[in-house]
Amino acid sequence: MTYRVALTGGIGSGKSTVAEQFAALGVMVSDADAIAHQLTTADGEALSAIAAAFGAEMIDTNGALDRARLRNRVFADPSARRQLEGILHPLIRNRMLEETEAVSAPYALLVIPLLLETGQQALVDRVLVVDVPETVQIARVQNRSGLDPAEIKRIIASQISRAERLAAADNVIDNRGDASRLESRIVQLHQMYLEHAHQQRG
Repeated sequence: MTYRVALTGGIGSGKSTVAEQFAALGVMVSDADAIAHQLTTADGEALSAIAAAFGAEMIDTNGALDRARLRNRVFADPSARRQLEGILHPLIRNRMLEETEAVSAPYALLVIPLLLETGQQALVDRVLVVDVPETVQIARVQNRSGLDPAEIKRIIASQISRAERLAAADNVIDNRGDASRLESRIVQLHQMYLEHAHQQRG
């Protein structure tokens, strides 16, 4: 079985940057958000269930998911968010397992932003958390997407707390700034995971 490392972290922590650097080292990366996007494009596997649960108005004129409309709905209603997660997460989990088992790489990196919120630690051998302070999260997301700080704080509040995330981590990447330090830390972790994967194979 492929050795699996979960990469997680709050919104704006830099998970995509970290994942790209692991991929550049030859690591197989499976991204939950990318899979969710595939599942909700026109003719996506999750669309009919989402339309049945939330209404046909959640599908845009191109036949794909109206992400902004659905995001507004689920962040305002925790029960709606849980309902959406109940539709998407089993499909995403199955796709990730298929992707990671289909490769011969020593280990795979699974980018799962809501790993801890959805209790999916059993899927992986190791949990890697990308960490930044909340002020950095807000500044980065606002710069990237133009969202209002109040909305960003609402998204952060809907996720597990920073302290809980760090407590669940096997390894942590402090991603506050220095690019060379980030690269050095990723190379260090990559070597560690290669060793762990080799030991698991025996």
